[in-house]
Amino acid sequence: MTDCHYEPLRSFLFTPSNHARRVEKVFQVGADAVILDLEDAVAINEKPAARQCVVDAFRSRPDSRTKYYVRVNGVDTPFCEEDIKATVGPWLDGVVLPKVESRSCLNHLERLLAAAEAEQGMAVGSLDLMPIIETAAGIEAAKKIATSDSRIRRMAFGGGDYTLDLNYEWNADETVLAYARAKLSHAARLGGLEPPIDTVVLQIKDDERFLQSARQGKQFGFGGKLCIHPSQVALTHQIFTPSEEEVAHARAVVAAFETAEAEGSASIQLDGYFIDYPIVYKSQRILALADKLSS
Repeated sequence: MTDCHYEPLRSFLFTPSNHARRVEKVFQVGADAVILDLEDAVAINEKPAARQCVVDAFRSRPDSRTKYYVRVNGVDTPFCEEDIKATVGPWLDGVVLPKVESRSCLNHLERLLAAAEAEQGMAVGSLDLMPIIETAAGIEAAKKIATSDSRIRRMAFGGGDYTLDLNYEWNADETVLAYARAKLSHAARLGGLEPPIDTVVLQIKDDERFLQSARQGKQFGFGGKLCIHPSQVALTHQIFTPSEEEVAHARAVVAAFETAEAEGSASIQLDGYFIDYPIVYKSQRILALADKLSS
């Protein structure tokens, strides 16, 4: 791929769906996508009321560039089906499904989504479905999940449950996440999906740790990050938006190569760097992404 043919979403900001003040604030910080949570952040006895909170919050919002998602409970819980029935409607852009470990998880959710879309008079398949891969089983099944016949456009990585599952020590260097990140980026590419979305960072007051984590995700080909605090949105955009320096360098690479190619050469040097087609394609991708984000 040499172009950015999809709508880039860099920041997915979670907030508990049953916390009115936080829900109000989540729409004010400029996240590319808002995720109202029905899973971990909502106590069991609060879940039925929280579903209506999701609908009320999204219904009351004017059309905007922000995408609206709900994270439902896992398919192996008694809450998932009612989550879908109660929250799906034209006010929603997509559903986030946690702890996906197999194609069967997606197939089950697809059936629930299709029925709910039809009930609401929506086109079946119109809502996005973003699975969070956050266990050892999920990581090992990532290729099958990504290449399944489903509506998913991208996958997300959940580092908290992943490190819990494997009893890993999740330190700031995040070396224990490297295998999972590599598996997910490979799987997404094989499935023709958009770049995956990187894990949350739990230390909400440690900006440097967040930036370091985001840089590592970007190095592994991820396109954005899950956020759990409004302050993390701007940090995410800082890392996953091409900088002025990156854009300037990419333009210089493309221009120099076009000149050389017109003269019959397909490999040149620019400022001490060897440039050939893969480098040019990467530069074109950076420029396309920058253009999409600025439009």
